[in-house]
Amino acid sequence: MNQGQTSGTPAGTTVGITASTTAHQHWDQVWRTGDGRADWSTVDPWVAGTVGLLRERRARTVLDLACGVGRHAVFLARSGFRCWAVDASPTAVEHTRAAAEQAGVDVDLRIGQMNRLPYPDGHFDYVLAYNAIYHGDPEAVRATVQEIHRVLRPGGLYQVTMLSRRNRGYGQGVEVAEGTFVRPDADDDKVHPHFYCDAAGLVTLNRPAEPLSIHDAEHSAPGSFHWHCLFETPAGPERG
Repeated sequence: MNQGQTSGTPAGTTVGITASTTAHQHWDQVWRTGDGRADWSTVDPWVAGTVGLLRERRARTVLDLACGVGRHAVFLARSGFRCWAVDASPTAVEHTRAAAEQAGVDVDLRIGQMNRLPYPDGHFDYVLAYNAIYHGDPEAVRATVQEIHRVLRPGGLYQVTMLSRRNRGYGQGVEVAEGTFVRPDADDDKVHPHFYCDAAGLVTLNRPAEPLSIHDAEHSAPGSFHWHCLFETPAGPERG
């Protein structure tokens, strides 16, 4: 289901993979099971609550970055936005395509890495990165943030979760880079690098974008603290 092919990597083509962004290997296996997909099938209320702001801002083009099995991509498409979605897991893209077809909506799907997005500059009004971009070392995370900035139009919005240093996983395992930990004995995605940050680091990481809202909250499991952030990219020069 491709709506409006953009320049960049053709649909269905895998773009470059770096050693520091490997967690999709674990999630590709999770998405292969019904139980694994079930845990990620419900739209997050925080994401759903942003639709009003997007409509107020007259957003039209949206990207679900690291879309998983498509819960948010399908929701955004059903909400009337032109939606694109990308994930490094072929299984994720396969199930997102099936979910979009079942819902009767169009989602432009790509297989690709989040720190090398296959889209042109300034293409989107809004980017969602839910539980995604902290899977990597600081270099990979910075590269992903730069890519988000690149593909957003001036004054665009992006909504992102990041691992907080209050999260119970912070400090567990081997520190492979600043604020980045790997647990070689883990039976989940913690065998891959996870980056944690504090509030000051979060703001610095996302400059020159300005935070519209930031709060630190637990997800479903005790101690699973994540930053929930909404950022706005700098506006371009006014046109006369």
